[in-house]
Amino acid sequence: MPYASGSELSTAYARAREQGYGFVASNVTETNIMTGLVEGAERARSDLVLQVKRDSAAFAGRGDPRVGLEILGLTARKLGEAADVGVFLNVDHVPAEDREFLGACVESGIPSSIMVDASHEPFEENVERTRRAVELVDAHDADMLVEAELGMIKGMEGGVETTEAYYTDPEEAVEFVDRTGCDLLAVSIGTEHGVSKGRDLELRPDIARSVGDALADHGLDTPLVVHGSSGLSDDQVRDLLSTGVCKLNKNTRYQYEFARTACDFYRENESAIVPPAGVDDDRQGFFADTDWSPDKATFTPHRVCGDIRERIADVMVDVAELSGSAGESQFR
Repeated sequence: MPYASGSELSTAYARAREQGYGFVASNVTETNIMTGLVEGAERARSDLVLQVKRDSAAFAGRGDPRVGLEILGLTARKLGEAADVGVFLNVDHVPAEDREFLGACVESGIPSSIMVDASHEPFEENVERTRRAVELVDAHDADMLVEAELGMIKGMEGGVETTEAYYTDPEEAVEFVDRTGCDLLAVSIGTEHGVSKGRDLELRPDIARSVGDALADHGLDTPLVVHGSSGLSDDQVRDLLSTGVCKLNKNTRYQYEFARTACDFYRENESAIVPPAGVDDDRQGFFADTDWSPDKATFTPHRVCGDIRERIADVMVDVAELSGSAGESQFR
């Protein structure tokens, strides 16, 4: 099916809220992770929300995030066209002050949604910067949702560490959404960016429920998002989704699965790749003067990347089943 737009993503979120399930939005730092996620989503018959951040786009574009967005966006589009589930792309944590990259995201028409982050600013500044982003999307008539964040989440995100956190206030959330016109709101309920242990988190799922109720009481039908879900237990994820949160962001888990799968593969196959003791490690000569030679069938990147894709697909199936999105694709 075609790579999906913001209006279709809005329908997917509305359907999830009505049916009582959610999406685990999955960050992509490398294209084999993206491919594995699409394969897993197809197996689970779940629509898929991919996410890229500015630093990942810059890495893909040799330092230029605009080039990287084109590369990753084209990959997502082509994989989506070949998939039998919906594939969406959110650009995650775009710094609101980075007007150049924000403008490039909107003008490209690539994302299904963008997450504009001014949560570290005082309330009024957060409102103003988010409102300008919404106006930019509207001015370009872009079929693109805008996600914003109110509250502070601890941990490392985009190379910036936040050591303090505060929970989202429901009444502030009402004012924020009303004044900015954002399409989704990320709330702070005690999760953390990066590697965390669920038992060490001061989770407040009740805050998400209170924010959702306050918005509804004021006639604001705004889906809620929670960032930093990699360290949560299954029960904690179910608890959050029961509050009406329709999107949980996951990033660190996939990075770990990529590294762990590659590490396990090379440990198991070291003797097929690294010369034994007593053999010169002559990469230039490719070991022409020795009886030993590496095994190309093992060291080809396709072997380890194939394992990585399969592992990421397995994880995607698991998280789709946990979030309830498995078997719920609106395009099948």
